[in-house]
Amino acid sequence: MGYKVAIVGATGNVGREMLDILAERAFPVSEVVALASQRSIGQEVTFGDKTLKTKVLDHYDFSDTDICLMSAGGSVSKEWSPRIGAQGCVVIDNSSAWRYDQDVPLIVPEVNADAVRGFTRKNIIANPNCSTAQLVVVLKPLHDAFGIKRVVVSTYQSVSGAGKEGMDELWSQTKGRYVPGQEVEAKKFSRPIAFNVIPHIDVFMEDGFTKEEWKMTVETKKILDPKIKLTATCVRVPVFIGHSEAVNVEFEKPVTADEAREILRRSPGILVIDKREPGGYATPQDAAGEDATYVSRIREDGTVENGLAFWCVSDNLRKGAALNAVQIAECLINRGLIKPRAQAA
Repeated sequence: MGYKVAIVGATGNVGREMLDILAERAFPVSEVVALASQRSIGQEVTFGDKTLKTKVLDHYDFSDTDICLMSAGGSVSKEWSPRIGAQGCVVIDNSSAWRYDQDVPLIVPEVNADAVRGFTRKNIIANPNCSTAQLVVVLKPLHDAFGIKRVVVSTYQSVSGAGKEGMDELWSQTKGRYVPGQEVEAKKFSRPIAFNVIPHIDVFMEDGFTKEEWKMTVETKKILDPKIKLTATCVRVPVFIGHSEAVNVEFEKPVTADEAREILRRSPGILVIDKREPGGYATPQDAAGEDATYVSRIREDGTVENGLAFWCVSDNLRKGAALNAVQIAECLINRGLIKPRAQAA
């Protein structure tokens, strides 16, 4: 018997990706329900070879639903996730609404799957920020082997991280043959994004960092190790799908590039592409549509003791959001932490 799964925000980029991934991975479903806001009622989405008509979240009864994949933004999740959880349905939330709640586990299955057991406190599990997810997948095996002291990371984040509006803005500015210096309307972003980079994601905080940068710091500590020091600079780049990160790590123990490369090759969720020649590295185009986090440019950093530098790339809509949420659901099932309620009845 399969599980009844509801997707909240099914018409969005991540919601559609969740539906695709559930089908691709042959997730054991008995029924999939597509939910959205009133303005999206009746819109059609696909699940495998099936077409689903969206239903309105406000009118849906979760009492016989096993898993809710929530991808409708923080305000919707703050209102609805506790209500859904109270009906016995496990919520896996993609927003930032619950990531910093001590009663809600923040999970990347390759990194801290054991922590998923804490979901029973609120029936809510949080998905990390997209830029954090790919980073900790790579840091985990290195931390286990050499002990991480400090991380300096610069991100190169695609416009899909800002949703459909971000992708539309890049497309409209690009196809308009935008020339640097000419006036162009920027709506979603603070500056033109075509042929440009913007060192600003989310709101600015009092210390000068943006909230996106703060998220990476706090989430890495919660998922991996509170003792790790991390500083981030997050940049939006004119790429449709795929986040890239340039990472410098200082370890407690000596490390060589060859040792790190071999450890990463053996680690789950990672694909190493690291030839020291033109084109011998991964780019966002390579990662788009793929599940793995790609690691390239692994090299020793002689400016600090026990230093390492590398480049990593991942599909932010998949590992950074939809895939990670589905993997969490699989983790619950594989560990026997939930059973189909229809079966229990």
